[in-house]
Amino acid sequence: MTAERYELPPARLARWLDRWAAEHEPVTATEVGEREVVFVAGGGERVVCTPPFPPLDAGDRGPRPGFDPGPLLDHVRRERMVGVLLVRLGGHAAGVFEGERLVDSKVGSRLVHGRHRKGGSSSGRFARRREGQARAALAQAADVAARVLLDRPLDALVLGGDRRALDTVLADPRLAPLRALESGRVLDVPDPRLAVLRAMPERFTATVVVPFGRITA
Repeated sequence: MTAERYELPPARLARWLDRWAAEHEPVTATEVGEREVVFVAGGGERVVCTPPFPPLDAGDRGPRPGFDPGPLLDHVRRERMVGVLLVRLGGHAAGVFEGERLVDSKVGSRLVHGRHRKGGSSSGRFARRREGQARAALAQAADVAARVLLDRPLDALVLGGDRRALDTVLADPRLAPLRALESGRVLDVPDPRLAVLRAMPERFTATVVVPFGRITA
């Protein structure tokens, strides 16, 4: 059976953990690792929390007695300057957030025709035209990323959209400094629009929480 999985922004995370701890008293241990925090209840139940923007502070790592969500909550509540790059073929958005406040952004789109299914000589011309449109659209996305995201003291870069399109955009030599800031996973987002970009903090500040029941031999 697949374990339940939740993505919780900081405010909801604190409430969820308090409820879990109350329902599973006593919580006997908190294990703070580099990339995750595990809470263990006396009955063998546990919950694994994987926060964004690892690693957790080295000084906080290690086992702790009882229920101690402090290191995890301090980590996720920390205000960061985060770059966001959303790319799908034909659409793109780049933005810079200070905490949850969008301080700079650029959203754009460029026509890319859908795939042509018919045969014949026209299909080859259509495919070449579509490839040219795709190259132009991704080059425009790279220009926007360079204009908005470069020369910023970013703590992390969050990616969303299509992984293949993002890889093409980030292969632009100008964007090499951004690649080291990637947060890891690519968020599934709809077509990049300003409203989608503005809603990103709830996604990129979320901690992935997976509760497990009692472990039996």
